[in-house]
Amino acid sequence: MSQVIVPNGWRHEDNALRREFSFTNFTEAFAFMTSVAVMAEAADHHPDWSNSYNTVAIALTSHDKGCVTQRDSSLATQINTLV
Repeated sequence: MSQVIVPNGWRHEDNALRREFSFTNFTEAFAFMTSVAVMAEAADHHPDWSNSYNTVAIALTSHDKGCVTQRDSSLATQINTLV
């Protein structure tokens, strides 16, 4: 399998691409999550994520492949365009 590019701000850890995003408040964090949800649904590739007040943590992995794939890298790159 070819090496997957890790987009800026993300790290390859525990078999996933991971990144935390911080916002001014909960409303901004939730709006970001809504935008990511629309992207993820369009790509039919859904993140594992959590939200605590103004912080959103995202993990992307291709569960069906058992590893990080180009699909994860592509979605991470798209998510980066939101911030």
